[in-house]
Amino acid sequence: MVWKNLRLSLVLLFVCGLAYPLAMTGIAQVVMPAKASGSLIADANGSVIGSELIGQTFTDPKYFWGRISSIDNNAAGSGSNNYAPSHPALIERVQKDIAAFLAANPGVRQEDIPADLLTNSGSGLDPHISPQAAAIQVQRVAKARNLDPAKVQALVAEHTEGRSMGVFGEPRVNVLKLNVALDQWK
Repeated sequence: MVWKNLRLSLVLLFVCGLAYPLAMTGIAQVVMPAKASGSLIADANGSVIGSELIGQTFTDPKYFWGRISSIDNNAAGSGSNNYAPSHPALIERVQKDIAAFLAANPGVRQEDIPADLLTNSGSGLDPHISPQAAAIQVQRVAKARNLDPAKVQALVAEHTEGRSMGVFGEPRVNVLKLNVALDQWK
């Protein structure tokens, strides 16, 4: 009986721990090679600067800013603090973020700041913001780069992704892709 259980354990270990993961990796490489390889994005010099699937932290006024991350966009540990809306630490953090955003974006009113610029995503790693969150930053980015705001808004529109399969989710803008496009724009 012990040998039978040991053999079954070894077979299952091989199938579940080696054969299945290798088969799924192989299928993923064939079906969606870019995503299976981590969806890395390179700058104009060819240096890898991040993955389009993981949010990056941008604080320079010449870049669009993404969502807040309680984990500093560290893919090794995802998730957020999951504080209740009344938690003092969350209230303090949001108030600081509002003040910083308003200081960096003169003329913007507090009530106009989209919620996704002040809240974490469920994983804390979301690389997307809403088109409204991008639009509210256009003036700051255009001024910092000495560009026509209409051209920057057109670049945002060009990088706005629609709903998945036309019905799932909301329109969104990948902040890393948008900022790379800005850097490559001459």
